[in-house]
Amino acid sequence: MLSAWVGAVEGTATAPLVAAGLALMSAVAHALFGALQKGRYDPWLMRGAIDISYGLMALPFALLVWPLPDAELAFILVGVFVIHAVYKAFMGMAYSRAAYTVVYPVVRGLAPLITVVFAGMVFHEHFEPIQWAGVAVRSGAIFALAGVNLRSASVGRAALQVGLVFAALTGVMTAIYTTYDAYGIRATPDPFQFLAWFFVVDGLLLFPWVALARWRRLDPRPEPVQLLFRGWIGGCLGFVSFGAAMLATRLGTVGEAAVLRETSPVFAALIGWAILKEPVGPLRAGLMALIAAGAVLVQVGG
Repeated sequence: MLSAWVGAVEGTATAPLVAAGLALMSAVAHALFGALQKGRYDPWLMRGAIDISYGLMALPFALLVWPLPDAELAFILVGVFVIHAVYKAFMGMAYSRAAYTVVYPVVRGLAPLITVVFAGMVFHEHFEPIQWAGVAVRSGAIFALAGVNLRSASVGRAALQVGLVFAALTGVMTAIYTTYDAYGIRATPDPFQFLAWFFVVDGLLLFPWVALARWRRLDPRPEPVQLLFRGWIGGCLGFVSFGAAMLATRLGTVGEAAVLRETSPVFAALIGWAILKEPVGPLRAGLMALIAAGAVLVQVGG
């Protein structure tokens, strides 16, 4: 049913609007997803709990609803595994060394800049000058937001510098996986077959075992039931965050989807203000408005 809906929308005049909605949905989910990974638990444990949750949830659908991957899809999934493993390793290293409010904006600011370039190289997409202006405004505001948060960071300078290096590497890997996943979901006739096997391969093959080894070395060890429950919540958010973003790249352009998805720092700040009662202040509010304005320029300019 969902596959038929995607097929009916694909290539129509409404496809770009649906893609924009999916990208914004992904942005909200990813803001929650990122906060959960940098929350109460060690980020490596949290990543493993999230991965095993969405991998196990996707497994019966992959095995019972869609056929086994053919040679082409299997080859694509090997690339998915490698690219996402490196991305998650860099993200874990960044979160282990620097504050979430510093790391997250750096990653989200850098990723769309590189994605737009990669999308031009791979898919021959080209931004108009007003869209490039929107990208510049949006990314500049996100980097400025990271700088504002950096001033209040309490970790040591050496750890912070290393964390920022890993955050930049994570931004590069985000651009690589966004472009590669867009290629994969476009190369598969049924996008939901790709998504189901994506979550199985990405979720079950590595990070649950990394997290288990790390959990066994800890003293005291976190309560596994609570950790896995939070992982289940993160797994559900992961379906929306990654699934909606990939569908957006199939229905619309990769560059525009990436820019809209990377408005997630705005939603992260709004969530912190509305739910966690964190102060925003006029400077942060102004920067968030610029992030949103940049995204609007990219969408309207196309």
